[in-house]
Amino acid sequence: MTNRSTTMTLAVSALLAFATGTAAQESAVTAPQVSAAASNPIEPVERLTLEQAIDRAIRTMPATIQAAGNVRAAEAGERSALGSYLPRLSASAGTSLSPGTQVGTGVGTSVGVRINDSDRAGLSLSYDIFTGGRRGAEKAQAEAQTVSAEAILIEQKYAVTLATRQAFYDVLRADETIRAAESRLARAREAYDAALQRQRLGNATQSDVLRAQIEVNAAREAVLTANTQRTNAMYALGRLAGTNGPVAADGQIALEPSPLALSNDEILRIAVENSPAVIAARANASAADAGIAAAKSQYLPNLSLSAGYDWANRDPALSGGNASWSLGVGLSFPIFNGFQREESVERARIQEEVAHAQAADAERLARSNVQSALGNLALAEERIRINADAVKAAQEDLRVNRERYAVGASTILDVLTSQSSLVEAENGLIGARYDYQIARAQLESLLGRSL
Repeated sequence: MTNRSTTMTLAVSALLAFATGTAAQESAVTAPQVSAAASNPIEPVERLTLEQAIDRAIRTMPATIQAAGNVRAAEAGERSALGSYLPRLSASAGTSLSPGTQVGTGVGTSVGVRINDSDRAGLSLSYDIFTGGRRGAEKAQAEAQTVSAEAILIEQKYAVTLATRQAFYDVLRADETIRAAESRLARAREAYDAALQRQRLGNATQSDVLRAQIEVNAAREAVLTANTQRTNAMYALGRLAGTNGPVAADGQIALEPSPLALSNDEILRIAVENSPAVIAARANASAADAGIAAAKSQYLPNLSLSAGYDWANRDPALSGGNASWSLGVGLSFPIFNGFQREESVERARIQEEVAHAQAADAERLARSNVQSALGNLALAEERIRINADAVKAAQEDLRVNRERYAVGASTILDVLTSQSSLVEAENGLIGARYDYQIARAQLESLLGRSL
């Protein structure tokens, strides 16, 4: 019995202390203030439009710089392959000093050593008449590598564009989320004030006030969270745009769905036939085919033409001297080179098998990714309509419950439930709109073209 009385006493004391603490906080909660982190968010160092952010990202991101460098390297390789059809010309020149015969060996004369001076110069020309098809194969291989590098550059540009769009949309999404959170906080304060007023009139309980206060605190936390998300998103956008600091999203973006420029069947056909990833994979397969031809050229002889002109003079003068020229034709054929030819051919065949498998897989992957992107796009569009209707319904439901609570026909729990439904619908609409834009950007990235 004593233990039970003690327990009840402690419970009553705790309730009284809690009620007293709540009452002491009423004035502060009536007009709750957001902390400094929310009221003074980090300011961006600059504001960029979507086009400006994409342009900067393409120029500064390592992936696009590397891809552009690969294109230049492939073009240089293509010029080198073309240059193998031209003759090779080289020049040489030199001079040398060497001790010669001893002079002045007679009686009464000085003794010395004569220094011989030898100058020489020459030109040589060589040209491969027949290489067993190696030059043609290397030229085709270089051209295919250039096509692949150019397609990869386009793919990387759209990949960077997609990442920049996502970061840009994340900033805008955070901006809208902040506005929604602030609206939620304003509604929560109104509900708290209404509950407090009804309690003073004797028409509501302390529980109504406490529940309204909980919603105020949750709304304040939502504002803080939204500001933190905005700061993180601005730093992510700044990194992509090559800025050392947070960057805000400037300009208005049309978030409502708009028809695609192509039908789903046309989009699928372009993805399988002409998307950058598929073009690059097919070009790599063509380069591998040319690699086999280049490797097999080792089984054929090489026929070359050479010519040269040489001049030499043992006296320190440009006039005189001896001149000679030469002209020749050479044939070379490695009869046996320790199975090196067989090894190179086998390696080329392996590369060809892998490259063709990758090309076929790239087509399947493009088809799968496009179907997924189209599905996500349709889903986001439908979610926009559903959440837009949900926002209207939640707004009306909240209005009705507020009026009913004002006349004592409903409880504070009904009002808070309506507020929670409205918050969920608003956040769902914000997310669906930006999910639609991201899904559309993903589809454009897969196709390597705008829609």
